[in-house]
Amino acid sequence: MKPAGFITAGASLFVFLFACSVGDALSLCDDAHISRRDAIKVAGTTATTAVNLLLSEPASSIDDSIDMERINAARTSISSEPKMSIPGLNVVGKERSTIKPSISQTPLLAIKAGREGKSTINIPRVGFSLFKTSYEEAGKCVALALRGGVRHFDIGTSYGTNGEIAQQPLKLYLDNGLVGLKSYFIGEDDELLKALDEAAALSKLQSAPDGSVGRGARRSQLFVSHKLSNKEQSTSILDVKRRVKQTISDLNLGYLDMVSMHSSLTDKERRSATYLALLELRDGGFIKSIGVCNFGVKALEELSDTVKTRDMDGIVDSASKLGYDVNSNKLDDLASLVGYDNSKDLPAVNQIELSPFNMHKDIVHWCDKHGVAVGCSAWSKLSGADGPADGWATLSELATKKGMTKAQLLVRWSLQKGYVCVPRSGSKSTAQKLAIAENSYGGANRLQSFAIDDEEMRTLDALDVGYRAGRLGRKDGWDDNDVTGPEWDPTDFV
Repeated sequence: MKPAGFITAGASLFVFLFACSVGDALSLCDDAHISRRDAIKVAGTTATTAVNLLLSEPASSIDDSIDMERINAARTSISSEPKMSIPGLNVVGKERSTIKPSISQTPLLAIKAGREGKSTINIPRVGFSLFKTSYEEAGKCVALALRGGVRHFDIGTSYGTNGEIAQQPLKLYLDNGLVGLKSYFIGEDDELLKALDEAAALSKLQSAPDGSVGRGARRSQLFVSHKLSNKEQSTSILDVKRRVKQTISDLNLGYLDMVSMHSSLTDKERRSATYLALLELRDGGFIKSIGVCNFGVKALEELSDTVKTRDMDGIVDSASKLGYDVNSNKLDDLASLVGYDNSKDLPAVNQIELSPFNMHKDIVHWCDKHGVAVGCSAWSKLSGADGPADGWATLSELATKKGMTKAQLLVRWSLQKGYVCVPRSGSKSTAQKLAIAENSYGGANRLQSFAIDDEEMRTLDALDVGYRAGRLGRKDGWDDNDVTGPEWDPTDFV
């Protein structure tokens, strides 16, 4: 748009937003303008400042050559494909619980998704994370995971492997099915391939037929969760949206099943604007659901406030129609008076460092109360030199007794707690490759004896010592400069 045209459109938009309801304006106005309007509302600017901001929209630092034709073509090709379905969220009053402990968990969990969060999408409870996976190993890892029945992949800008998995295993799989990945399996040990095939058979997930005609079905059965790095968080909603659309184009997936903010280690302005951008992308169909990673209770409440501020006009209007004094009541009070509920616009998943050694009960409780599913990050260095030695020995003893690996026991613990988990592995050794099969949903359910009984669960629950991320030595969404000591944890940042 030329500068003069933009100025005219900006002024017209300003008048229009005061003349129409918020809902009508959002449905009719241009994407970029709405983004700026939402950013203005969050910042609490006055009407005069709003006009000035609209007139001074900075040029985006992102290339405008996003292949939207490619994105739209891919979205169209999958729109008519049947989706997997299981029962939705458990709604009890105003509490929407997604965390349901059970000794026998289904492979899929329904999480909120779609326009205004009014529908659901199924996320496989056990996925595979590309965290700490080298570029050289990434393709092999994804191919082995796909053969093992894994359909949920945890990727991210900071992991640096999106290019490799998009150009090779994902493209080959989507275009032709598992037969397209046969080059990855040449020369592999027969026992490994057998373990992967057994895990796939136990995954209980639908499998589309090989061949080009099944591409849409294969895409609908994949769940690709991408993490926006801290550097990609921005006060410009437009820039965030362009970055995500560029990622969709680069991956050639048509859409992303989930996009998450990798951590809260930025600032309120960037977190708020980035989250509003993700809401717009979700409502526009570019992403199916929204997640966050490493968010504590205060950071989650901040997002809730961001959504509430965005909906301020509607809250005030409803309160006014009901006869409440909108001038003497605070926004929180008005929201309560009109029965405002923003749970559908809260994150679908919060992925945190979670293990028997640190169960983050306060965060899990908040998430459960607000309909936010909980995900476990890839466990790392729990048995390191600074690890919880006594607790690790107890876990190791229990795993040996049950004929499982320690990682399998942790996956099983996560499943029975009602969480989503994304274990990881490499592909350099046979043991690492076998771990991909062992730690899949099928691998964790291979034997009935793998089920953790009540007494064993109490033993594991007793290991909770609040083991902090500062002691783990892992960096997933932060770096060494962020860590201030052994008791540091990203969930305490806000």
